[in-house]
Amino acid sequence: MLKVAVVAGGYSDESVISLKSCELIYQNIDQSKYEPIRVRILKEGWYAEIDGEKYPIHRGDFTFDRHGEKVKFDVVFNTIHGTPGEDGYLQAYFEMIGIKYNGCDFYQSAITFNKKDCIAVLSKYGIPHAQSVYVAANEQLNHDEVLAKVGLPCFVKPNKSGSSLGISKVHSKEELQPALDKAFREDREVLIESFLDGTEVSVGVLKYNGVTTVLGITEIISENEFFDYEAKYEGKSQEITPARLDTKTEQKVRNIAAKAYDALNMTGFSRSEYIVVNGEPYFLEMNTLPGMSPASIFPQQAQHAGISMKDLIESELNFALNKTSPWNV
Repeated sequence: MLKVAVVAGGYSDESVISLKSCELIYQNIDQSKYEPIRVRILKEGWYAEIDGEKYPIHRGDFTFDRHGEKVKFDVVFNTIHGTPGEDGYLQAYFEMIGIKYNGCDFYQSAITFNKKDCIAVLSKYGIPHAQSVYVAANEQLNHDEVLAKVGLPCFVKPNKSGSSLGISKVHSKEELQPALDKAFREDREVLIESFLDGTEVSVGVLKYNGVTTVLGITEIISENEFFDYEAKYEGKSQEITPARLDTKTEQKVRNIAAKAYDALNMTGFSRSEYIVVNGEPYFLEMNTLPGMSPASIFPQQAQHAGISMKDLIESELNFALNKTSPWNV
């Protein structure tokens, strides 16, 4: 039976969400074909967890010792949101030691985790996005010039972060610096983006049995000023699947979401965020390891599409086990 490392945790504040995602994956793996084992990758250490016992992971080859036996994994199912699981570091590590893993390759992980770079690439494919200003830590910033470019209100967000951590909606010049300070606590790079007045939608796209598939479109209605952490994970939002879009707009969103996915040469699960303004979808960001807790959007979309979690996971594991390394030429 193939051993699957269901990897969770991470080094960011998203680790709590990751542990919930891990459980949904763990519970829905076909255990007649696979032996899933929980693996925690945390700042305090890496370890496998079986029946409440912890077994340290040997980082040289991603194995662990149990009852005098070295346990090797056949494949990894990564559920880490944020660093180091969603930004390319773990993917590159698995490539180096020759372990197969789900999702996209390290390059796609790195570029999608960097909002500025992802937007720059997708703009070459004609995918529209909000006006933005990039700011690095300790960079001198003329607030008047920035606001003249992006307008008010605007959003200030860490360039590399997830779960809406560190994001602020700014309504006045006086609010800009506190918002920057908040964002810089999450990352050394920050984006200041124009506010887009439209309908926010979240689009699940994946390679399902090898074919790029738009899983569904979810309309987001936040009780807060925007879809922040509280709205995402503490019930302060409505998530309507399918989104209430007319047929023409829905098809346009589906087409752009699939185009963005393929333009980045993506594989695995993804969830992209768009703001639809006058029927035109504007790209915000792409998550390559979307939340997989029961309350998360991606599982909701799968349920609406009539695809079971078991089948989604089976498709991912089959792809992972059969794909070749990008370094194999």
